Amino acid sequence: RRPPRSTPKPSSAASDVYKRQLKSEKKLAGRLGRGTVAGHDLRLMIPDTYMNHSGKAVGLAAKYFQIAPEQILIAHDELDMPPGASRFKFDGGHGGHNGLRDVIPAIGGSKAFWRLRVGIGHPGQASKVSGWVLSKAPKIEQGLIDLSIDESLSALPLLLDGNDVKAMTRLHSSDKTKEDL
Repeated sequence: RRPPRSTPKPSSAASDVYKRQLKSEKKLAGRLGRGTVAGHDLRLMIPDTYMNHSGKAVGLAAKYFQIAPEQILIAHDELDMPPGASRFKFDGGHGGHNGLRDVIPAIGGSKAFWRLRVGIGHPGQASKVSGWVLSKAPKIEQGLIDLSIDESLSALPLLLDGNDVKAMTRLHSSDKTKEDL
């Protein structure tokens, strides 16, 4: 039940790119898929909870499948980055993101997990943030967001192989906000 601007597009795109079907798992509060990417066994999950309560699904899945926090990658919307930008980040706080705020205690209080920060831009005023993330992105912005997700998926094998610096460099240098579109 994520809002349109914050739809779990990275997970949906990953299920499309890697041809994985997501199956509803009520006991884990989400839709899950499993497959191999660049020789690595992965589980893909889209929580069925509201974004602010996504820690429930992440925590249940991490416990059930015995996944350590440092093996988790959370894809989330990022107000502080423009559409077309995406970044891998390891460790750190929630940065005001309520979904991450809920995930941290759900995985034992650890902040040592990977994030894929997908830029959606900021409306300019704090009072407009709620309406912004609940609204549908304009077509051009959505196109930039989709491109940045595609770039993140192409950098994912590097991250999975332990080449995190190369993965971050590749993704961060593909920032579509730097180009004249």
